Amino acid sequence: MLLSIVVPTFNEAPNIEELVRRIASTVDGAGIEAEIVFVDDSTDTTADVIREVADRVTAERDRDAASTSLPVRLIHRDHPSGGLGGAVMAGFEAAASDACLVMDGDLQHPPEEIPTLWRRFARGDVDVVIASRYAGGGTAGGLADRTRVMVSKGATALTRAMFPIRLKDVSDPMTGFFLVDRRTVDGAQLKPRGFKILLEILARRPMRVAEVPFDFADRHAGESKASVRQGVHFLTQLTALRFGKMSLFAIIGGLGAIVNIAIVWALTHLDVDYIVAAVIAAEVTIIGNFLLQERFVFQDMRENASGVWQRFAKSFAFNNAEAVIRIPIVALMVSSGHISAVVATAITLVIAFFVRFVFHSLVVYAPRKAGVAASPARVLVDELDAQATAPGEL
Repeated sequence: MLLSIVVPTFNEAPNIEELVRRIASTVDGAGIEAEIVFVDDSTDTTADVIREVADRVTAERDRDAASTSLPVRLIHRDHPSGGLGGAVMAGFEAAASDACLVMDGDLQHPPEEIPTLWRRFARGDVDVVIASRYAGGGTAGGLADRTRVMVSKGATALTRAMFPIRLKDVSDPMTGFFLVDRRTVDGAQLKPRGFKILLEILARRPMRVAEVPFDFADRHAGESKASVRQGVHFLTQLTALRFGKMSLFAIIGGLGAIVNIAIVWALTHLDVDYIVAAVIAAEVTIIGNFLLQERFVFQDMRENASGVWQRFAKSFAFNNAEAVIRIPIVALMVSSGHISAVVATAITLVIAFFVRFVFHSLVVYAPRKAGVAASPARVLVDELDAQATAPGEL
């Protein structure tokens, strides 16, 4: 098998038959021996459609011995993890070839461009060939409107600015259409958490890169998965890649600090005593910060840590203990240092940040000890934890 075409799908049933038909026609015409590996996280009938198409393709090619063989395989993930990036990594692991071409299932990545990527890759001097909307001759016409185009170009510019060395030869690090030698991808190093798997691959280690332009097409059928939620995931992924876990913790802590200060300001202007205001603000931000940290900072450590309610109990207890210490310090600063409640709160929150990060990293999300039998209560809590934190579509 010379080429494995990995297609991650989420609710793309109307597009499958046309996608397979066009891929088959393209690889037949180019004389490329290939396979299609669908990695499906769908909640609709996409998996059933893929099975039907695969059976039909197999039967048709059995009748026509002159045709190039095109196996169509399906990996359906009942419990998906890592979003689209995790699906791509699962496809890499299952692929019959080291040369893996990744493309979307909505036909915005034209199958007719596969030979162009393959011929460039076959020259043997690069690790990854990127189909770019922004290289010479490429277009982004398939983006829904001018706003989407501006958001895409802005995100691309931001990404390249944050990785000026790794992405110096890459005009479109956000594309999902590329061909890579999977042997150059360090699966242990990657932490796929979203839909920009190429960015993850390029940012983790130096790669030899080539680009070919392509025209980003309109969707064949169905609706775009783009959303504000995806935008948040992208910014989270970008920040984690550039600065690591502590930066995400800092961003969430910073947002919590802003909310905390805003609550103190609002309540004190309503003539609430500043100590009472500080207590209310602390409790609100403690809970909010924990939820955000669970989702965006320590999500890769949850599986080996204690259950979600135990983590919350540790975090809540520590943060309240920290608040019990911090709030009297705020009161002392206000009463003796002629400092406003808002400024005193801000200063103490900055100091508390570092202590919180160390405690959460080493205690709240510490791995469970091996060899210790789980109690029935632990089993129940872990099951609730799994249900409560199960990943959904990005």
